[in-house]
Amino acid sequence: MRDRKQHTLRIVEGLAEIILFALIYYFCFRQFGDLMGVSGYAYRGKYVLVGIYVVLIFLVFRVCDSFNIGNMKIVDLAVSQGISLLLVNTLTYFQLCLIANKMITPVPLLILTIADAVLASICSYVFTVIYHKNYIRRNMVLIYGADNALEIVEKFNSRSDKYLISEIIQHDADDDFIRERIRCHDAVILNDIPVGRRNELLKYCYENCIRTYMVPHITDVLIRGAEPLTLFDTPLSLVDGYGIRYEAAFFKRLMDIILSAMAMIPCSLIILAVAVAIKLEDGGPVFYRQSRVTISDRDFDMIKFRSMIVDAEKNTGAVLAEEDDPRITKVGRFLRRHRLDEIPQVINILKGDMSIVGPRPERRELKEEIEKTMPEFAFRTKVKGGLTGYAQVYGKYNTTSYDKLKMDLLYIENYSILLDIKLIFMTPQILFRKESTEGIKK
Repeated sequence: MRDRKQHTLRIVEGLAEIILFALIYYFCFRQFGDLMGVSGYAYRGKYVLVGIYVVLIFLVFRVCDSFNIGNMKIVDLAVSQGISLLLVNTLTYFQLCLIANKMITPVPLLILTIADAVLASICSYVFTVIYHKNYIRRNMVLIYGADNALEIVEKFNSRSDKYLISEIIQHDADDDFIRERIRCHDAVILNDIPVGRRNELLKYCYENCIRTYMVPHITDVLIRGAEPLTLFDTPLSLVDGYGIRYEAAFFKRLMDIILSAMAMIPCSLIILAVAVAIKLEDGGPVFYRQSRVTISDRDFDMIKFRSMIVDAEKNTGAVLAEEDDPRITKVGRFLRRHRLDEIPQVINILKGDMSIVGPRPERRELKEEIEKTMPEFAFRTKVKGGLTGYAQVYGKYNTTSYDKLKMDLLYIENYSILLDIKLIFMTPQILFRKESTEGIKK
C-alpha cells in the first residue's frame, strides 16, 4: 500500500507538471501567435497544437527519465527536465516552421524555453520536497557473501533519505535466524551470494512479499537479454552470444552516419576554438591519438583533444588519470570537466571505428591487465566502442571496472535503437553532474 501511494504521488506530480507546461505553451501561443506563424489556428486548432506539445513532453520526459521525482537529486532532476524541455521546444520550433511554411523567429520559443526552465526548477524542488515528506525510508537488511560486497553500503548511505541499512548478515548464518531477521525489515539486499543460497532467499522473500534488491552476477546480466522460446512444453531461454544482430547493426550504423555528419558543422567551430586555446597554453599538438580496442578485438587510433602535457605517459606507461592529476593541463582540465576532449571522436564515428553509443573503448594494455582478474571484460568487444554508453550515463568516472562491465553487458544484451536514442538524449545531463567526472582516488 505504501509503495502504491508513492507511485500514485509521483504520477500526480508528473501530470501536474505536464499541465503547467501546457498552460505556458498555450499562453505563449495566445501572446505570440502571429510571430509563431500560427495565427490561423486561433480556434480549435490551437488545442491540437497544445495536445501535440503535451505528447512530446510526455515522450521525451519518459525517454530521458525526467519524471524520476524522488529518485534523483533536485539539481539532477532540474537539469534533466531542462534538457528535455530544450529538446521539446526545438522540435516544436521546426514543427511551427513547417506549419508556417517558412523559418519563423525563434524569439517566442526562446521565451517559452526560459519560462519552462524556471518552472522545471521550481517544480523539481517543490515536488521532491513533497515526495520525501510523504516518504518513509526503507529499513533494510544486507545479506552478503565476500567482504568486498560491503562496499554497497556506502552507495545506499549516499541516499539516506530513502534507505537505511540497519543490519548486515553473512549469508552462511543460521537459516532460521536469517529468515527471522528478514521479517523484521522492510526490504532485503542480496549481494555476492552463491547462486543456490541466493535462490533460496529470493524465493522466501517473494513468497512473503518482501521487497528484494539483488546485485546481479555477470551471468544474470546475460540471461536478462535472453530470447524466450516455446519450442516444447518446457520454457527455454536462448543466449546466442552474438552481441547486436546484423539487421540492428545496419540501422545503428546508418544512425551513426547521419547524426555524426550533422554534428560536424557545430563540432568544427568547437574544434577551432579549442585548438587555439591548446596552442596558446603550451604550443604542443592539438590532437592526441591513442590506440584503443573495438569490435572483434580490433585496434584503431582514437582521436581526442590533448588534455595532458606532451609525453605524459613516457615514464609512467598506461595509467588512468587521477583526481588532480598533475599531468593534466589547465585547458585540459576544463575540457575533461565538460567532456569536450571527446569531440574529435566524431571523426572516428564517421570512419566506422566507433559508434555514438557503446562501451567506451579501452587501451589494449589496460584491457589485458583487467582480463587477468576479470576474463569477462573481453565480452565488451562484441560491439563497437562508443562515444557515450550505458556506463557513462548511469555510472561515474570512478565506478569499478566490474560494475562498468555489468552496465555495458546490460546495454549489449538489451540493445535496441530506442535504447540508443534514450542514451543519446541523456548524455548531456552528465555534463552537469560533478560525480560523473570524479577521478580515481588512491
